[in-house]
Amino acid sequence: MGLLGGAIGAGLSAVGGIFGGIAASKAMKNVQNNLKEQRSSNRDWYDRRYNEDATQRADAVAAVNRVEQGIRERNRQAAGIQAVTGGTEESLAASKAANNQAIAEATAAIAINGDRRKDAIEQQYQAKDEALQSQLNDLERQKAAGVSQAIQGVAQAGANIAGIM
Repeated sequence: MGLLGGAIGAGLSAVGGIFGGIAASKAMKNVQNNLKEQRSSNRDWYDRRYNEDATQRADAVAAVNRVEQGIRERNRQAAGIQAVTGGTEESLAASKAANNQAIAEATAAIAINGDRRKDAIEQQYQAKDEALQSQLNDLERQKAAGVSQAIQGVAQAGANIAGIM
């Protein structure tokens, strides 16, 4: 009975190791799928944010609207001063040109800030993607180690069974 009991115990140990390995493999697969989903989500975020038109963002539109409102007010003031004081058309045209330059500078500043924003988005994306890829690589190494341990466990159990019989 002792010999038979030892063989059964060794056999159960091998079976337990196999089932444990299967459960661990399923858990790792779930983690792997989650990491891949996070990478996909990260890529979607990057594509959406990187390709936004900086001039169409709400903050940029509001800034341009404020500049334009200020310019309209200055143009009205300049036209009123010209009507009251008899200013020349050239002075009114110069004032309007300066105001148009202000709009051009505001738009250029928005474009420059948009480029900086894109650089920051790209850096964030790359850092997160590298971290996720590193986790996937670690998971693959853990899988390989788990398979190796399972094979060793089965081989050891087989040797134990063979030694008992």
